[in-house]
This record gives sequence, structure tokens and C-alpha cells, in this order.
Amino acid sequence: TRRKRWETLEDDIKYDETKLDRAVVSKDQIRTVIRTFRDKVKTEIFPGRKHVPKTLIFAKDDAHAEEIVQIIREEFDEGNEFAQKITYKTEGEKPENLIRQFRNEFNPRIAVTVDMIATGTDVKPLEIVFFMRSVRSRNYFEQMKGRGVRVIKNDDFKAVTPDAMAKERFVIIDAVGVCESEELNDTRQLDQKPTVPFPKLLKLLRYGKPKKEALSSMASRLSRLQKKLTDKQLDEISSITKGLKLSDFASGFVESIDEDKIFEQAQKEFGEAGTYKEYAPKKKELEEVAAKRMISALQPFIGNAKLMERLPEIKEETEQIIDDVSIDIVEVAGYSPIAKEKAKATIKSFRAFIEENKEELTAIQVFYNNGNLHWNDLKEMADKIMSSPYNLTTSKLWQAYHQIDDGKVRGRSKKEQIADFISLLKYELEKIEVLEPYQDSVDKRFSNWLSKKITSGIHFTQEQLNWLEKIKQHFADSIEITPDDFEDTPFVQLGGLGKAYSVFGEQFNSLLQELNAELGV
Repeated sequence: TRRKRWETLEDDIKYDETKLDRAVVSKDQIRTVIRTFRDKVKTEIFPGRKHVPKTLIFAKDDAHAEEIVQIIREEFDEGNEFAQKITYKTEGEKPENLIRQFRNEFNPRIAVTVDMIATGTDVKPLEIVFFMRSVRSRNYFEQMKGRGVRVIKNDDFKAVTPDAMAKERFVIIDAVGVCESEELNDTRQLDQKPTVPFPKLLKLLRYGKPKKEALSSMASRLSRLQKKLTDKQLDEISSITKGLKLSDFASGFVESIDEDKIFEQAQKEFGEAGTYKEYAPKKKELEEVAAKRMISALQPFIGNAKLMERLPEIKEETEQIIDDVSIDIVEVAGYSPIAKEKAKATIKSFRAFIEENKEELTAIQVFYNNGNLHWNDLKEMADKIMSSPYNLTTSKLWQAYHQIDDGKVRGRSKKEQIADFISLLKYELEKIEVLEPYQDSVDKRFSNWLSKKITSGIHFTQEQLNWLEKIKQHFADSIEITPDDFEDTPFVQLGGLGKAYSVFGEQFNSLLQELNAELGV
């Protein structure tokens, strides 16, 4: 332990960030960083965890490391074994023994080092790499980050981190801005669409134009999912894919978007034989090669119908947590009386709107007269109900019904989803027994329609299915479709009305009529 001497300085000292935590140590700054980490690590960074994930903190020097460890022990109050300094100047326990404990035992949860574990030392259970020092060397920075990428068997991981099933990822916490340096960091996370739900990402790959970001994200999701699978699920996947693992698809996706390999392939395809390595491919040539590689990598994946059907289900199965030990008794459940009264008032206002406008607005008359609803009529009604004095949105009404008729309400409505007014009107006028988003209703009707077609011996090509998916989504957003809609987004990107006629042939017009009858209102 360092010797401490307290002294009041005669003059103020000015210091910049280069001297901070070297010539000058700001304990308050360290405490602020550590306290923020303490508050967020099990709520936002790794939500649901009971224990702090294995964390490696890089300090500026031995003195800085010692201050960090002391403050961690004070803020977390988990005992001295919880956090350890591992440097060449570590006193007492040998550094080699502390590294072994950090790697193989429950404690320490947090290790603070300067450079002893920065390179060449594997701590496979590590899930957080925490920078509290700056780095100038790009190579050194990559090696420091690399401490977190090591993979580990689930059983070995659970032995040191018992509240997690598998090491799915690692997180970099940057308290000094080192990751913002363009000279040091040009790497991007593999999952480039982390906010996109798994089913939607799968749909993007099946029906959309292949994009690097989507393949990269799916590679990340599949790699994480692979680690969570049970033996039974592994066997099922192997049977469906004829021996392939999800990680095999992930590797193929990463390989297909590797920019170096795209460049090399473009050189070979467009350069002259014998001197192709000297050829500099044009942007269009690189894009062409990238598209071919992505399509080739995707085909075995999205072309496996059974895998596409089971994969979202298997993912849901892995995310279910079953507690067969705790016995809980629910004493009170439900919304507060005040919230319920507000919900009743909202629904009352909706009923008043219907009554006051049923003779004026076509969108309401349709549900009394069993007519056909058109987008312009629905938009007219939506504009009026969302304006004063009603100020009602689909999300506000949905929440109100959720509070009053919770057992009959499914999902949620977004504020801008005008089509959900159809579901709300039908439910209020007792045309349907369950309130569900209009998108869900369209999905179900489309699925039933497609099943009937297949049962009757009518099959569609993959290109036709891609178009039908876009048509279905148009119904969910705009409630009807006409030939003119095919000259607008998203159909114009696929080739517009002329291409649609080419894809579906002479059946195109009758197909639109049939879909309007099946999916329209």
C-alpha cells in the first residue's frame, strides 16, 4: 500500500487531462465513474444479472489502479475479494495466482490492471473491458479490446458466472473517449441493427434486398443463439439443415461481406488474367460482387423453409425462464382506480365521437352498412378524431381498452398507425371480440389466403412471394391497393407496375381484386 501524506498547498495547481491520474489524482472523478458503472451494470448493460460480470479495468499506472480498486470496494461493498489490483507491483498474493482466480473462480469479479493483462493473457469469462486510461498505439488498443472476444464453453462460463447461461457478447466501457479516436478505432460491432427484432430481421433477409448491415446483424444473432441451444434443439437444427450449425451460417454471412475478399474477387472477375492483382475495381464492380456473395451466402439459409419456420420459435424457447422453485402469491394486481377512471373517460369520448359523426363520416358508416372502406375516408376520420376537442390517438385508445378489457386486448398500437382505428372501431361496435393491431389481422388473413391457394394447387415463385409480401404490407399500412400504387414506394424500387404485370402475368388484375376482397375492409 502506498504511503499517504496530506498537505495543504500554498498555491492553486492548474492541470490538464494529461496530468490527471498521473501527477494529480482526482478521487471524485474516479468515484463518479465507478458509481455510474455500479448503477447501470446490472440494469442497463447486463439487465437481469444478479452478479457483476467479469470486468477488466485498464488504469494509467499502479497508483491509479490502487485508487480505483479502493473506490470499487467502497461503492460495491462486496468485500476485498470482489475487486483486485493485478499489476507487476501487486503485494501479497502473486499476480499469477490472482489471474488464475480471475479466470477460473467466482471472485474477483473486477480486476484492475495497467498492462499486465493487456496482451497475451486469456480470461475467457471476461464480459466487460473498461478503459480508464488513454491509449496511443492502435495495435496495443486492439490487443486490449481483444481480451473480451475470447469464447468459452457454456459449462465453464457458468462455473464462474452462475447467473448467466452463456457468454453471448462482451461490452466496452469507455470512460476516457479512447474509442472516439479515429486513429485507433475503425471497428464496428457485428450486430449493426441491435434494435431490430429477430423476426423482422429475418423478414428483411427473406424478402428485402441483401444488405451488409442485415447479414452482419443476423450473423451476430445466430452466433449468440447457437450458444443457448439445448442438445435437443441442436439435434433439431442439424436435422433441418442436414448437418449445419447456426454458427456455420453466421460464418458464411461474415465471410460474404468481408471487404478484403470482395475486393480480391472483384480483381479476379474484372481484372486481366495474370495481372489482376494490380487492378483497382470500380465501385459498381465491388457492389456487384458484394451482392453476388451475399445472395450466395443467404440462399441455403433463407431457402430452407422449415428452418425459417422454426428459427423464431426456437429463439423464443431459449428466452423462456422457468422458475420451479419460488412459490409466490399475488396479493394485488391491476391498474390504479385513478388510471381506470381516466381510461373509462377516454373510451367514453371515443363513443361520443362515433355517435356524433356516424352520419357524417363515411369511415364510420361503413361499419354500420357493411360497405367498403377506402384510405381517404379513413384518413379523414383520423384527422378529425386526433384534433381538438377529442385529441384521441390509436395508442391512447389502445391503452384505455387495455386497462378496462385487458383479457380481450392484444399487443400495442403506435401513435402513427392510422389503420389501427379500424380495429378500434370494429371492437367498439362489437364486430370483433378481440382487439388486436390491424397489422396482425392482415397477417392472419394473408396467411389463410396463401394456405388456401397452396391447398388448391396454386403455387408462387420466390419472386412472386417477394411481391406478395410487399402487397400485404401495403394493405396493413393503407388498407387497400390499386394499380396506381405500383408506381410508388416500395413497388417502384422493384420495377413498378410494368414489372408487376411481368411477374404475375395476365392474372395480375384478378389477383388484386381477390386480395382487396380478402385483405381489405
